[in-house]
This record gives sequence, C-alpha cells and structure tokens, in this order.
Amino acid sequence: MYVCLCKGLTESDVQQAALNGNVCPDTLKVCFGLEDEDCCGRCAKNIDELVGIAKSARSLTSTLPMLPQHQRQRPAY
Repeated sequence: MYVCLCKGLTESDVQQAALNGNVCPDTLKVCFGLEDEDCCGRCAKNIDELVGIAKSARSLTSTLPMLPQHQRQRPAY
C-alpha cells in the first residue's frame, strides 16, 4: 500500500528502511525526502504512522528465528 504518493513510498519501503535501522521520525523524513519541495508534507505530518510501520517490521524480524543461509534462498520454479 502506498503511504506517500508524492514520493511513491510504500509500506514495504518503510519496512525495508526499518530493517536497515531507520526507525526514528527524523531519519525516516530524511531517508525518504518527506520534507523536500516536491512533497506535499502530509507524510511528514503523519510520521508517527510510518514509525509504527517501521517498528512493527523491526519487532517482527527480531522475533523470527534465523535460518541457516542455505534455507533462506527461495526455491527455483
């Protein structure tokens, strides 16, 4: 789902940013350019929702068991 149409930002983009360690509001604003001139600014005003998405992605991955590298690859179809 899109969370910012100006930047074409999706929930998965925010989740990926969280996996890279970006979960605080200011970092997300800079990471995605939410305060640039070409962005309407609604996302920056609703940054708490983006932080919630990011934090849920981080907490989900921290509770999942790590698989050995050979089991992480997707099967070829």
